[in-house]
Amino acid sequence: MKAILLAGGKGTRLRPLTVHTPKPIVPIFNRPFLYYQIDQLLQVPEIDEVILSLNYQPRRIEEILGEGEGLGIRIRYVVEPMPLGTGGAIRYAGDQLTESVVVFNGDVLTQVDVRAVLAMHRERKAKATIVLTPVDNPRAYGLVETDSDGNIERFREKPGEDEITCNTINAGIYVLEPDTFDRIPKDVAWSIERSYFPSLIERGETFVAYVDNGYWIDIGTPAKYLQVHRDIMDGRYAAPPFAGLPNGSPWVSPDAKIEEGAEIHGPCFIDEGAVIKAGASVRPYSVIGRQTHVEAGAVIDGSIIWPNGWVGTEAVLRGSILGRNCHVGRNVSVDTPVVLGDKTVLTDYSKV
Repeated sequence: MKAILLAGGKGTRLRPLTVHTPKPIVPIFNRPFLYYQIDQLLQVPEIDEVILSLNYQPRRIEEILGEGEGLGIRIRYVVEPMPLGTGGAIRYAGDQLTESVVVFNGDVLTQVDVRAVLAMHRERKAKATIVLTPVDNPRAYGLVETDSDGNIERFREKPGEDEITCNTINAGIYVLEPDTFDRIPKDVAWSIERSYFPSLIERGETFVAYVDNGYWIDIGTPAKYLQVHRDIMDGRYAAPPFAGLPNGSPWVSPDAKIEEGAEIHGPCFIDEGAVIKAGASVRPYSVIGRQTHVEAGAVIDGSIIWPNGWVGTEAVLRGSILGRNCHVGRNVSVDTPVVLGDKTVLTDYSKV
């Protein structure tokens, strides 16, 4: 059995972080985001291969994941000749498949029971099964309406206040039958949400919902990217390295150097090779990437610093995200949350 991960997006909402780092390999702590999705697929032993549907900077992704060495599953790559949309990408990646396929959108983090979704799909003999998740503010999404038996009845795109009939939205996880893919035009941008799914309803085919009330988040914005780190640190999403740690604990690599007099306030994450000088303060929900130096008197408060950063003496960072190789000069104060791309330099005495 195969799985398809739709990982071709440009991650425009996360720019400038994604200029040189495609969204699928944006780090969550020290692991590429795709690793967390692959963890979910490993729940199903019969899935023996993950097909990555790529478009934006595919070689960067291949360099990181290889052929799946160490991941416990084989990885195969399919590079779209042009952006094909969600439906077109599935047709392109799955054109030769003959058995049920699990599909994940490449920007959602969840702990859905994939085995249970697959079991429902088979029990109902469905042509397609879609995972739905309830949200507090359904107006920001497209609603998915079902009948009392869980059959999909209708999709509502960005409903008005008087059109909200339910709170369940598309969670971006599907089980599909490849014999339905022929209705998706080849080599044409095509939306699974706006074109493929409505075709199932119009033809009266068995199209069912699996409603999951567990954790779900779209990591595609800076605010959500910060949030997922907080959620893992707080145990709302169980993942290494915080799974199993007491609440509020810092995680510090044995290879990090924490000088006497440095303040470390959990929960936070300090990766290998990081140096935290005496008098520096790493405050809750901060992430200090590999080989990053935090100088004396600096304050890192609820911020994420990717590898090889340098934060100068008495500098302050609050609620911000810094890409790789960023340099924050002495006495720089970043009190308003910012997102800085790779190799950004903030000079001494500047205030943001």
